[in-house]
Amino acid sequence: MKNNRSFLVAVILLVLVSALYRAWDGRPYGFAPQIAMALFGGAIIRNKKLAFILPLASMFASDLLYQVLYINGLSEIKGFYGGQWINYLLFAGLTVFGFAMRRVNVKNVASFSISGSLLFFIVSNFTVWLGGGGYHHPKTLEGLMLTYNDGLLFYRDYGLFQGFYGNLFLGDLFFCTLLFGAFALVQKFWAAPRHELA
Repeated sequence: MKNNRSFLVAVILLVLVSALYRAWDGRPYGFAPQIAMALFGGAIIRNKKLAFILPLASMFASDLLYQVLYINGLSEIKGFYGGQWINYLLFAGLTVFGFAMRRVNVKNVASFSISGSLLFFIVSNFTVWLGGGGYHHPKTLEGLMLTYNDGLLFYRDYGLFQGFYGNLFLGDLFFCTLLFGAFALVQKFWAAPRHELA
């Protein structure tokens, strides 16, 4: 019972800290923990409802915070906007993708992190193009490629390093390493005999 309560407290803290970080002014765009949380939830959390709740609750809490800041003139970023439900659907899909991680090891975490970033980038920009968002490029192959280019420029212009396109990938690798690494350490020391922890 105590372990369940500790786990629930850890999940709540993770959601709150990740939401506050995502809404932090000055954070590099694309460098956020929510994709890593979706993959982690899918791969590690046995309770599938909780696996979905982890990234979605973090997204909702940070969007709510963004909206409050926007309403009060403290941020230019709206928390809630049309078509946003697609992002929530994408994070749910990434959680399902995380279910496919059969073994948690460095190779799988790295490959799922990079694949998850790529999937998110491809699908999110495809939906922007399909919905006529962004710069309203024509519904042609050329228009789709222009939309993907716009996405790359977004990460370049608002990235951690000027001219570097991989901010989304770097953020996901960093936060996947943090989450899965912390989990591995907790497992190692939690399962260790008491005399080793003293």
